[in-house]
Amino acid sequence: MADAGYGGHVHELDVVGVRVEMPANQPLVLLREVEGTRYLPIWIGAVEATAIAFAQQGVVPPRPLTHDLLRELVSSFGEELTEVRITGVNDGVFFATLVFASGIEVDARPSDSIALALRTGSRIVCSEDVLEQTGIAVADEDEQQVEKFREFLDQVTPEDFDEVS
Repeated sequence: MADAGYGGHVHELDVVGVRVEMPANQPLVLLREVEGTRYLPIWIGAVEATAIAFAQQGVVPPRPLTHDLLRELVSSFGEELTEVRITGVNDGVFFATLVFASGIEVDARPSDSIALALRTGSRIVCSEDVLEQTGIAVADEDEQQVEKFREFLDQVTPEDFDEVS
């Protein structure tokens, strides 16, 4: 894939889902290369895990969540979120940028960026450097593990993340 203006090749990612990793009881979001075999796990907070799970499952809360509010604000100002870029990682902390149609770029946490991208239909991309550094290649024989993860995601509900502190 071509350079998106932030150094090197980029790869489009899909959100596989969120889960709580044990024994640390820490939520993570799992992303997968659209045209590749690598996965990108990012540790996130419980609130963001719930927001991502809601968006993936099409749950509309009775009152808008923060990411729903952000989507409405962006739209109200006549802007469009075109892309979320996962731009770097330093000591296990990931960094992202929100890219708007007008050319405005805003630094953001990847978890918030992913939650917003799911609500706006924006694409998520990652630099080759980040995938090289933190991506996990999954061999064909490991696809069973990925399928088990997908089955888990089919069973999990956003309320499962309420217990995480």
